[in-house]
Amino acid sequence: MSLIKTPQEIAILKEGGVILSETLRKIRAACVAGSTSEELDQIALDEFKARGATPSFLNYRISPSDPGYPGALCVSINDEVVHGLPVPARVIKDGDIVGLDIGCWYKGLCTDMATTVCVGNVDPRVRALSEATREGLRRGIKAVRAGAPISDIGAAIEDYIAPKGYGIVRDLVGHGVGHKVHEDPQIPNYREPRAPHVIMQTGMVLALEPMVALGTWKIKQLNDGWTIVTADGKPSAHFEVTLAVTDKGSDLITPWPDV
Repeated sequence: MSLIKTPQEIAILKEGGVILSETLRKIRAACVAGSTSEELDQIALDEFKARGATPSFLNYRISPSDPGYPGALCVSINDEVVHGLPVPARVIKDGDIVGLDIGCWYKGLCTDMATTVCVGNVDPRVRALSEATREGLRRGIKAVRAGAPISDIGAAIEDYIAPKGYGIVRDLVGHGVGHKVHEDPQIPNYREPRAPHVIMQTGMVLALEPMVALGTWKIKQLNDGWTIVTADGKPSAHFEVTLAVTDKGSDLITPWPDV
């Protein structure tokens, strides 16, 4: 397994990225008050099957002793940061903020992305959190280019998010992707002086994903073995794209599903 992907691999990843983005776009449209997490997950399963892709999250295990993930889609509601379970079904309510995280295998290669949906009459402070998290990701993308350190990404995100008083989750980070769901390098969304010094190289494929909370950055895991929530119960937002590093910047592999 190489952290540098060939031009042929990147071309395949882009094909899979389009499938993933278009699937997530359909899920976003269906994420309305009264819909259920299980219904959203079924959209992912149906779309992947119809388009020759397979879900990368379904039955995924972080370690052999962990429970397999029970869906194709993570549906994280309000204080759930990531890995919210789609089954059993939960009803999406007016005013919820919903993180949708999804990945797929296509022709042997893996892409990953996430978006956040503000459902109906969301508290303006929570809507502002979502918008800031998305913009933080955009700032992180602008820091990507061959020859620059990975740490530039987290610095760009932190410089935008921290002055707003939000909590940048520290125990979860972005990562390499392609041959596996999670590859090196790890990509903190803040300045982490203890992180390995990694220089970005042309052909690296990275999943950038700031996770930002309205309150503390601290998190905890629920007893289901998967769902990560904010320690203080306040809402959070999550956006993610997969991209390839280039000499001049980056090449987006998973198109934004919300434009």
